Amino acid sequence: MDINILDIKGRETGRKVTLNENIFGIEPNDHVIYLDVKRYLAAQRQGTSKTKERSEHSGSTRKLGRQKGGGGARRGDINSPVLVGGGRVFGPKPRDYSFKLNKKVRSLARKSALSYKAQEQAIIVVEDFDFEAPRTKEFINVVKDLKIDGEKVLLILPEVRKNVYLSARNLRKADVTTASQTNSYKVLNADVLVVTEKSLMRIEEILDK
Repeated sequence: MDINILDIKGRETGRKVTLNENIFGIEPNDHVIYLDVKRYLAAQRQGTSKTKERSEHSGSTRKLGRQKGGGGARRGDINSPVLVGGGRVFGPKPRDYSFKLNKKVRSLARKSALSYKAQEQAIIVVEDFDFEAPRTKEFINVVKDLKIDGEKVLLILPEVRKNVYLSARNLRKADVTTASQTNSYKVLNADVLVVTEKSLMRIEEILDK
């Protein structure tokens, strides 16, 4: 698939780039996309939920009632789970929700997500650019000139460019990432991908193996 290369003013440069069919033209695999998105979202969880169990409550250990003959369930001290204010049974504990996926599975998931965007013609290739200083208004102008304002935009850069990142940080519908940090969730969550020329080359280096 050939795509026209635009400048940041939205004007055609007269040049075209051919998307690699091994990355942007494969048959998408929905199951590996599901696994990769699940892995990404699981890694975002803090896993800090915690409740006190019976042994962690501060309270008297005196047995409140007789073992048998009371007509109700056995209950020991005031921290018993059957009493209001007692400990919780099998409550949540701090844990790590992340899990691993094989590199080939993650790679196939990214290729599948990028192929979906190529099928939707939701990829814009622009010349490489940077900002002299962080200015949100300047980033907004770029989005307007590319005629994608109002859309969820994912800008993929070849490497970290702090001024561009800071310019987009306050925008609800804009996200900036690098070619090496691009993942299935971010690609699918965006309506439009804006990819610089060098980013395209970097994506091919990473995924076309």
